Amino acid sequence: METVTFGVLGPVTAERDGRALALRGPRHRAVLARLVLARRRTVPVARLVEDLWDVPPARAVGAVRTFVGDLRRALEPDRPRRAPARLLVTEGPGYALRAAADAVDAWRFEAAVTAAGRLPAAQAPDRLAAALGEWRGPAYAEFAGEEWARGERSRLTELRLGAVERRAELLVELGRAAEAVPDLDAHLDGHPWREEAWRLLALALYRTGRQADALAVLRRARARLAGELGIEPGPRLRRLEAGVLAQDPALDPSAEPAEAAARLWTRATRAYDRAVAAGSGARLESTVGLLRALAVTGGDGLEAARLHRPAAVAAAEETGDAELTARVIGTYDVPANWTRSDDPEAARRIVEAAERTLAVLPDTPPAAPARCRLLATVALESRGVRSPRGPEAARAAEEIARNLDDPALLAFALNGTYMQSCTTAGTARRRDAIGAELVALAARHALVTYEVLGHLVRLQARSALADFAGADEHAAAADRLAARHERPLVAVFTDWYRALRQAAGEAPYDRAEAGYRAAAARLDGARMPGLERGLLPLALLGLRLSRGLPPRVDRQTDWGPYRPWAQPFALLAEGERPAARDALRNLPEPPPDLLYEALCCAEAALALALGDRAALRRTYDRLLPASGELAGAGSGVLTFGPVDDWLTALGRVLDRP
Repeated sequence: METVTFGVLGPVTAERDGRALALRGPRHRAVLARLVLARRRTVPVARLVEDLWDVPPARAVGAVRTFVGDLRRALEPDRPRRAPARLLVTEGPGYALRAAADAVDAWRFEAAVTAAGRLPAAQAPDRLAAALGEWRGPAYAEFAGEEWARGERSRLTELRLGAVERRAELLVELGRAAEAVPDLDAHLDGHPWREEAWRLLALALYRTGRQADALAVLRRARARLAGELGIEPGPRLRRLEAGVLAQDPALDPSAEPAEAAARLWTRATRAYDRAVAAGSGARLESTVGLLRALAVTGGDGLEAARLHRPAAVAAAEETGDAELTARVIGTYDVPANWTRSDDPEAARRIVEAAERTLAVLPDTPPAAPARCRLLATVALESRGVRSPRGPEAARAAEEIARNLDDPALLAFALNGTYMQSCTTAGTARRRDAIGAELVALAARHALVTYEVLGHLVRLQARSALADFAGADEHAAAADRLAARHERPLVAVFTDWYRALRQAAGEAPYDRAEAGYRAAAARLDGARMPGLERGLLPLALLGLRLSRGLPPRVDRQTDWGPYRPWAQPFALLAEGERPAARDALRNLPEPPPDLLYEALCCAEAALALALGDRAALRRTYDRLLPASGELAGAGSGVLTFGPVDDWLTALGRVLDRP
């Protein structure tokens, strides 16, 4: 059977088995292009008339029918005279082109770009190159001035530009930076406003040993953006320029993750010593940039960043320069998805410094980005602290970021909003919305660490909502990005999620316990005490209670911050009911973090065992907003079972529904 194909990525064409078909005049091609653009949907004749003429002639409808008849003869020359058309069909009030899914170059291009996004990084560049090979010129080339073509032309063009840059990014990541340079050079000749292309070209040059050329590209980008658009380079370009000047090891292509982390740690320590000794603002900013890079490596790198950051902030404050201090504090925009601080005392000092800086920083438009970063820092570093200031700072940061329309700033602010989203039970849907916005925003603007964060946030939220199919997809997406971009800490959270998945399902108790213990082993060396301390015993307590088994609480176990909820169980096991009752009555409200519902359930189990009606009432009221969720599963690491099971048990004693 002969195959008819269509081309709109360039001049509009039609071919049968590789031979060009004569499409007669420009309005014939316009009708065909308009039907291709409709993607197999019907286009009414009245709409075709409106699109083809500014002022339709008296016989416009008849002319359209003539164009369609001519096109049908060209497309299906062997069709019997009165047989119905199979390709360009009459349907209702108009016409539709029933082309096969692979018969239009634009459709093939889109499908190939989508498929490339699902491939392993090593295979995706070739698929993208094949997709880009479909282009013969501007989309719908001869209809550039037509209103009906404008939106589709813009959409396809943006998709093409994104594919060029994504392919270059993959080549750079795969150690094939030299291959990316010629294509990026040509790409920028026609599209000098593409900041991401400038960044990738400079990075590719740097990774091929051409540091001077990389700096020249960054300076050329600055000149073009300022001269033609009147804007300064965005934060990613500025950070790259600083990294190239500092020969930041994070930009190096060849080092293994552990080796790179060690080099970064050494460099950060030396930079910190020099900066503090010299009181140099530029050195302090450079040091914080290195600490930021260190933090995402995990292990010793994360610990080094945590150790040096408060001192760098203090050194900046000592200069008396509020703007410098704001930059030093706000540059450390490391995405975080655990709502309990690793170092509460250091976090408190950073919040106090940020608040002092906010008090003296001018409340003027030029200072808005710095104020936004300071407010987002307050929201992030106040996580797990019950105070109105954290949510207030998060709202203010998000409002500023949205007004500024700065994607990186908005991602940072949304991280703060997420950290302040656990003030009560039952907020999984709100967190899911935050995660969805982060994923979409980060994917559009190549903010990889925030894209990972968004997937982890959605993993947690979908787990709370017992949507494990959705959570599985986000876990897989986070793992793919982590493997591609060397984010070793991600596996800690996805391993814990898979242990939770077993515990919440029908896995035998022994297997579920083994899953939790294996996940806990991944924490060794991760240097995340806010996550690590007490997490395994709390997970095992939740496993036993959710399976209807008696709790096992050992006083010798390191329960970390969860000891107040564990101690009454130990007292009960030792027969000390009065002491257990006193401990229950003195329990504080759980902190506003991802384990709020889990600790409420631990308190509910104690209240049920002791028959304490006051505790029963308060835990019932606290858990009620989370009805329908899995208790604790919003953490993405553990669960105490369905909240409704706990509400039923509490309500039975309290005579509540």
